[in-house]
Amino acid sequence: MNESYHTPENHQQAFLDKLSLGSSVYFCARFVAKLFQNRKLALANQLDTKAWASKSMEMLKLVEDCGGKFHIEGLENILKSKEPVIFVGNHMSTLETMILPGLIASKREVTFVVKQSLMTHPIFGPVMCARKPIAVDRKNPAIDFKKVMKDGVENLKKNISIVIFPQSHREIDFNPIHFNKMGIKLAKLAKVSIVPVAIKTDFWKNGKIIKDVGGLNRKLPIHIKFGEPISINSPGNEEHQKVIDFISLNLNNWRKIENGI
Repeated sequence: MNESYHTPENHQQAFLDKLSLGSSVYFCARFVAKLFQNRKLALANQLDTKAWASKSMEMLKLVEDCGGKFHIEGLENILKSKEPVIFVGNHMSTLETMILPGLIASKREVTFVVKQSLMTHPIFGPVMCARKPIAVDRKNPAIDFKKVMKDGVENLKKNISIVIFPQSHREIDFNPIHFNKMGIKLAKLAKVSIVPVAIKTDFWKNGKIIKDVGGLNRKLPIHIKFGEPISINSPGNEEHQKVIDFISLNLNNWRKIENGI
C-alpha cells in the first residue's frame, strides 16, 4: 500500500503570517526561534532521535502555517528494507534538511553526511554534534571519500541509515553532472540498498545574504518522493543512472503540473 501525505486544502495560514503581507518575516522569526529551541535541547543532551523527529515535524507545520503545500509520496519505502539503507537525493534548499528527519527518523535511526563547518556553527553546531553526522570539509575529495566510506560503514553496521546529497551545493535545476557516486559506492561497500529521493523545495528560496534563511515563494508546492530500494550490483553505474532518472523524471513531472502542461 502506497503511503503519502498531502497538506489539507483547508489548512489555514497563520494570522501573523497574513499580517506579514507576503513577506517571510514571520516565518524567519519562527524558524530562528525553533533553531534556538533545538540548540537548547542539544546542549542539555535531550535531542535524541524521538525529539529530533518531533522538532522536524514542528518545522513541517510551520511551513504549512506559512502557505506551504506538501506532497510527500513513497513513505512506505523508508522501511521497505529491513536492513539500514542509504537515502540519496538532490539538494535544493534548507527545507529538506529540516523536514527529512521527521519523515525518516520517526521510522528508523538515521544520520546525515554534512559539511564540517556546520559542526562548529554557533547555532547549528550543538544540534549537529548531538546527532553525530558524518562531517566532511569539501576541501579534499579523496579525504572526504575515505571518511564517508569508513564512518558510513560503521554507522550502517550499527543499523543507522544515512542521508547523502551527492551534489556539492544546492541547485534549483538538477544537473546530473554534479551528482557524484559517493552514495552508490558506500552502498556497494557496505552491501546495503539505496533509496532514491526526489526533492522539490524551491518554495523556500536560498538567501542572498544568509543562504540558509531566504524568502518564500508560496505559489510553489513542495514535493518529496521516496523511491523503492535499489540493490547495488557491480560496478554500480546502472544503479546510479536509475537514481538520476528517478529524480529527473519526478522533477520534470512536477514542473509540468505547475506550468499546466
